[in-house]
Amino acid sequence: MIAAVSTLADLTQTAGVVVASLLAAAALLVSGDRARSAAMLGAIVLTPVLLVANIWSTPQLAPLRERPVLALAAAAGGLTVLGLGAVAFHRAPQLIALCAAATLPFRIPIESGGDTANLLLPLYLVIAAGVLAYAIPRLRATPGLDDDERQGPSRGALEWLLAASIVLYAVQASYSSDFDRALSQVIFFYVPFALLFALLARVDWTPRLAGQCLLVLLVLAVAFAGIGFVEYARRELLLNPKVISSNQFESYFRVNSLFFDPNIYGRFLAMVMLGLAAVLLWSTRARTVAGCAAALVLLWAGLVLTLSQSSFTALLAGLAVLGALRWGARRAAVVVAAFALAGVVFVFAAPGLVGVEGSADNITSGRSALVTGGVDLARERPLAGWGAGAFKAEYRRQEKASGARASAASHTIPVTVAAEQGLGGLALYLALLVVAIGGLLRGTRDSLARAAIAAAFVALVVHTMLYAAFLEDPLAWALLAVGAALAPAPRRRERAEPVPATP
Repeated sequence: MIAAVSTLADLTQTAGVVVASLLAAAALLVSGDRARSAAMLGAIVLTPVLLVANIWSTPQLAPLRERPVLALAAAAGGLTVLGLGAVAFHRAPQLIALCAAATLPFRIPIESGGDTANLLLPLYLVIAAGVLAYAIPRLRATPGLDDDERQGPSRGALEWLLAASIVLYAVQASYSSDFDRALSQVIFFYVPFALLFALLARVDWTPRLAGQCLLVLLVLAVAFAGIGFVEYARRELLLNPKVISSNQFESYFRVNSLFFDPNIYGRFLAMVMLGLAAVLLWSTRARTVAGCAAALVLLWAGLVLTLSQSSFTALLAGLAVLGALRWGARRAAVVVAAFALAGVVFVFAAPGLVGVEGSADNITSGRSALVTGGVDLARERPLAGWGAGAFKAEYRRQEKASGARASAASHTIPVTVAAEQGLGGLALYLALLVVAIGGLLRGTRDSLARAAIAAAFVALVVHTMLYAAFLEDPLAWALLAVGAALAPAPRRRERAEPVPATP
């Protein structure tokens, strides 16, 4: 009896994950305001229900189970904040973009039951309030013949590939050896970020609004860099015990500011720096150029203190894209080749200074073994993979590394996708990259904002090749949404009207 109940509960959770993914996909694809609004509301209601059902009996919810009054008060407070945010977004829809930019990097540590979870709570509140502001007025409006005409940007290959990625991941969670991780990925990343895409793609984007969002990100980046400088001066980190412990046993000191990982901190700084670099390259005003240059020097100093090789590489890739868009691919290729040659010469001349002495595993801080293990996993199940979110469990099961070295990903997104989702997932991932990058690069010569977005997205993709978190990063969805909203309208052939026959 107990086994039957447990099996039924597992099936219900699996079905819930699939339904949530289908609702998120519908928010990206369906025609008409009312259908899209219903899908978005269904997604933001179902995902917290799935989460609470999954962790209800765990120690994490013990304080809320033991204090129902506290739980009700917290729920009431959250609903009040959502209501106020929805009213503000309804009155000023562009405010969604600014609030999303302001909350993108913030992960709040939530301690409960002896465990700590780092959640994007401020961003989740913005997304939920944005969905309410978008959906409720449209559902309350009287249905009309023009409902299907108020769709915002047309759906293209990008939206279809994003929707397919979400649904495939959810379906493959059904046979994963780590269903809880797959569920958390869908609930915390795929579904809410798909809703974020749907909201941002329907904002009335202007160069002024894009500049304001970059300014918000710049203010945050300068503040984070300042905190990083203080950490380096005091040799003390504010967050993440793992990084703190690592600094105690290494000859170098890495800062992570208010981020839990120096690489994610470095990724954020690199994205902002690329936006500033685009403004600097396309601007003709001396004051703007001087301001961007000063900010870039400051942020570069902050990036250096992260010692994030993946972030350095991503920044160089983004700069190469900007150079190609500004001066042409040939000139950019010459400069990139010169920098690459100089780097190789420096590495061979002083390998100890850049930490490339020893085995490949030591040079890459253990990532070489993770990649090798991920490739082995992909070979064992090439078609369907081991299931969504299963990399960590399967890697440990096969004793590719000890528990301390095991990771949630191979630190190379294509390898992770191949191991977890097989050839189908890998093909979908590659198709998404081709369509996304191709679409973002189209029309960039005439648009500073699109050039910056294209360079930032390419840099982010390069970073995921060396670290992790592609569709699990809200910045990827935000860049794709803004790029889609700013995309030039496709040229339509004008058909000549038939000339009526004369009697």
